[in-house]
Amino acid sequence: MALAVPTPLSVFQDMEHKKTALITGVRNERSIAFAIAQKLHEQGYNLAISYTADTKDDVLYQLQKNGMQNVVAGEVDIRNEQQIQNFCREATNHFGAIDCVLHAVAYGSAKVLCTKAPFSDEEATGYIDIPLNELEEAIDIGAYSLLRLTRAVLPHLGSNASILTTTYNASQRVLPAYAGMGMVKACLENCMKYLAWSLGEQGHRVNALSPGLLMTTSAAGIKGVRTMRKQSAEASPLGNISLKDVAEAAAYYFSDASQKVTGNIHYIDGGLNIMGSA
Repeated sequence: MALAVPTPLSVFQDMEHKKTALITGVRNERSIAFAIAQKLHEQGYNLAISYTADTKDDVLYQLQKNGMQNVVAGEVDIRNEQQIQNFCREATNHFGAIDCVLHAVAYGSAKVLCTKAPFSDEEATGYIDIPLNELEEAIDIGAYSLLRLTRAVLPHLGSNASILTTTYNASQRVLPAYAGMGMVKACLENCMKYLAWSLGEQGHRVNALSPGLLMTTSAAGIKGVRTMRKQSAEASPLGNISLKDVAEAAAYYFSDASQKVTGNIHYIDGGLNIMGSA
């Protein structure tokens, strides 16, 4: 009688579909987007990572340093839909359909943040005097770009794809140091919710992560950020968060475990969002 030889687990793993994630917003090793990329790399995802002209050297160095060789990397201006389309096409040609998309892009000038610009003698702008043209630029890059990215990537998505963006609780609460960027994040969250409704009939889901304050390069532009982080540590039931905490949450939203979750704002802030006072 012939004995059945168990099939090695590795064979079954090879038979499984290897997911592909397209990631925007990586600047350096302190970026939320890079922490998420590292987590997905550990889980065996194919990765397509965009960079800008300013961040190219840092991004390529980090990919090499962390052994992430089999990655499609290319320069993309999130305001340029043709560049986004070209990058999506390149990723699809290399890996096949795209299963996951991370939108982690934001920008706000000193006047939008109502702070004093570096090396400038000009006084900080008051909230009521935020220039419309600079606010429009911040909304274009930080909110409308989610629509632009989704529009470009939509023809390349696989079935039941997951789109994820990153927001901040200044969209819901007054945080004076965040100033005009609170409007940008509120707009982004609204875009996310309407996209979740719009893409639901196609089986795609759209959600947002809302991390607590992290010491990223972007956060360095917020006046008093270190004090704010100290205050959040004291006020949050679970204390401050790390990049790893955000990456773990992103892994859930990109996994099959979240297939019926859409239009959600997922707070990762140690519970700070529920508090009325410290």
